[in-house]
Amino acid sequence: MNTHDHHQQAHGHGSSTGGRAPEGGPPTAPPGTVKDPVCGMNVDPKTSPHHAVNAGTTYHFCSAGCRTKFVADAGKYLAPGPIEPAAAVPGAMYICPMHPEVRQDHPGTCPLCGMALEPEMPGLDDEANPELVDFSRRFWWTLPLTVATLVLAMFGRHLPSLELGGVQILPLSIHVQTWVELLLTTPVVLWAGWPFFERCVQSIRNLHPNMFTLIGIGVAAAFGYSLAATLAPGLFPASFNEHGRVGVYYEAAAVIVSLTLLGQMLELRARSKTSAAIKGLLGLAPKEARRLNADGTEEDIPLTHVHVGDQLRVRPGEKVPVDGEVVEGRSSVDESMLTGEPIPVEKTAGDQVIGATQNGTGALVIRAAKVGSDTVLSQIVQLVAQAQRSRAPMQRMADTVAYWFVLAVLAISVATFFIWGFFGPDPSWTYAVLNAVSVLIIACPCALGLATPMSIMVATGKAAQVGVLFRDAEAIEHMRRIDTLIVDKTGTLTEGRPAFKEVVSFDGFDADRVLHLAASLDQGSEHPLADAIVAEARRRNFEFDRVEDFDSVTGMGVRGTVAGHALALGNTALMEDLGANPGAHVDVAERMRREGSSAMFLAVDGRLAGLVAVADPIKASAAVAINELQAAGLRIIMATGDGLTTARAVAAELGLDEVHGEVRPEDKAELVQRLKREGRRVAMAGDGINDAPALAASDVGIAMGTGTDVAMSSAQITLVKGDLRGILRARKISQATVANMKQNLTFAFLYNALGVPVAAGVLYPAFGILLSPMVAALAMSLSSVSVVANALRLAKTAAVPTPPRATAPDHTSGLAPD
Repeated sequence: MNTHDHHQQAHGHGSSTGGRAPEGGPPTAPPGTVKDPVCGMNVDPKTSPHHAVNAGTTYHFCSAGCRTKFVADAGKYLAPGPIEPAAAVPGAMYICPMHPEVRQDHPGTCPLCGMALEPEMPGLDDEANPELVDFSRRFWWTLPLTVATLVLAMFGRHLPSLELGGVQILPLSIHVQTWVELLLTTPVVLWAGWPFFERCVQSIRNLHPNMFTLIGIGVAAAFGYSLAATLAPGLFPASFNEHGRVGVYYEAAAVIVSLTLLGQMLELRARSKTSAAIKGLLGLAPKEARRLNADGTEEDIPLTHVHVGDQLRVRPGEKVPVDGEVVEGRSSVDESMLTGEPIPVEKTAGDQVIGATQNGTGALVIRAAKVGSDTVLSQIVQLVAQAQRSRAPMQRMADTVAYWFVLAVLAISVATFFIWGFFGPDPSWTYAVLNAVSVLIIACPCALGLATPMSIMVATGKAAQVGVLFRDAEAIEHMRRIDTLIVDKTGTLTEGRPAFKEVVSFDGFDADRVLHLAASLDQGSEHPLADAIVAEARRRNFEFDRVEDFDSVTGMGVRGTVAGHALALGNTALMEDLGANPGAHVDVAERMRREGSSAMFLAVDGRLAGLVAVADPIKASAAVAINELQAAGLRIIMATGDGLTTARAVAAELGLDEVHGEVRPEDKAELVQRLKREGRRVAMAGDGINDAPALAASDVGIAMGTGTDVAMSSAQITLVKGDLRGILRARKISQATVANMKQNLTFAFLYNALGVPVAAGVLYPAFGILLSPMVAALAMSLSSVSVVANALRLAKTAAVPTPPRATAPDHTSGLAPD
């Protein structure tokens, strides 16, 4: 991007760190700042010493470089030409994942780090990342050329002889081979590698050296040197002849471009997954709502046309369109997407309903109370998006290192050129060029670029074998530092579905008889608690009696006739209505509830017969996992939307350090933020949509593979088997991987630390040793080989055996609400 384009983009992004865009407009700058007319960054006039006056107006700049450009041609920045049209979504803002202050209203690249900007709020209809499509095309079209160049360079002289019509075809003569390599490499470098050259120039222009600076300079040095050796070999001393020609390094340039394209493709694919959580949340809401008009007619309208006060019909099996209040009707609504509680909630006139929750078998008419961005679902989307944007990418450290690394290499290369040119032996300037190029080639960032990706690739593959899926390198880096783990209850510590726990009989009734009658009555119900009772009866091979006059009493239970007996199964209120006073047995029911069970009384012909308890059972591996995590030094906190009584029951049984009950999704996210403010390194483990904001806000979000897609998309780590012991395995893999990454970076910089001075010629005065570009390329290759070999070693050091399956006692205290 040239300076003029950069200025244009500044009108879109404003470089704001704290400004908030008015709806439909560009973002506002933080108070007290002004825009640098050259680069578009926000500048505080009180602290910046760089300013200039033009036509009576004072302009402030972020650096002396921007001021110099402005003074040289102020009109270029004050009267820019029209913005070229870009493929932008109307109203959308694009943001740099590494530098959130860079914002603009159309796609592009970040002027600071060169990364592609991505939509601040992705939509459901977003197409594939255009940069990923472009890089993929460049990579696959030129990969055969890179492979052919590499084969010629490595094995050209050893190819088997081939003659055609008496003319030798293979092996090629050395001079023909050089021209063939040039023809093969040119499209790889000049077409496939063109985006890297653009970003390299941009980084130099903006005085922000980064990895693309190294890549651009390294490729240009290797290709430029080889091109000069091909077109003007007479300029080179005889000592640089190899097998009858001056050594060329086209394969180094081509391989660097292809490897960099591959790395960018992998990075773009990984980054695209960060928007999957938001897309999953947006996809929960229905596209239309059925509105009841004042004249008695009904019509299906887009969800965006719903207004506060509209009356909407929700038919059986449909999703509730917006937040509202039930006006008429009765049904059970599955709110597990928000509360995590698997048991549907009965709704009748006057009750509140939440948009995107699933209606059961009844019909409802609701009055819209919150629409658009005010709904609970929209608020969760905003929480997830905000938490994702707040995370600093792992590459920030690498960019800082690259900044000083490239400055040092450039300085050494320039110094080498002039020292050899003025003080070297004849031909001094030829030596100057060759040695300066050798410095650039040996400093090419192949090993530096491979150092962390190779470790990540090996570690993620090994982790997947033991049921741990890392979403990105940041998760691997951060996981080893975690000291606090927040866990959801339903689906994380428990199975996430009700199961039969126990049956108690009264007044001469047999326990099996009580279960048999309750299951026969419940066989016509679709309630999850009924499913648990029926499933247990089937496990015991009971044959069900026919149920007649079945009726569901909202908020109380069910009634019907079985084998000539009038049955009722439900809570205390239902028993009292029938005259079957449960007073003498309330203590038993309360004991069950304190243990986390839902207790239901059974009355037969108006006479109390027994109690049936259903609970969400604790996972068999939960107790073992909690013990191992606590032994590793982690503080375990449970945060659940369920009632505090049942939450405390589970926490007591598992020995958790802290418990929070009846918390909303935003409460979980706030708990994470509070712990982080206290200096804790926080991981959040959950499986529901209600956990998504907390998963995104935590240092490391951990999703159960048995949970929702939205939870897994919001999290950085997914435990495929839903086993908390996987957290311990993830932590050990994190520790081994980060150590391996540090070793690789040490290898990469060690080669440069040793090779750059030799390439500059420091050994020549004492030993007469020069490092030709050929040896520099070999050293660069060796550094890459050492990095790859060390990363592959990680496959053994990171191996963590899967613990044996837990054989803990039958933990069946659950999380069903009172």
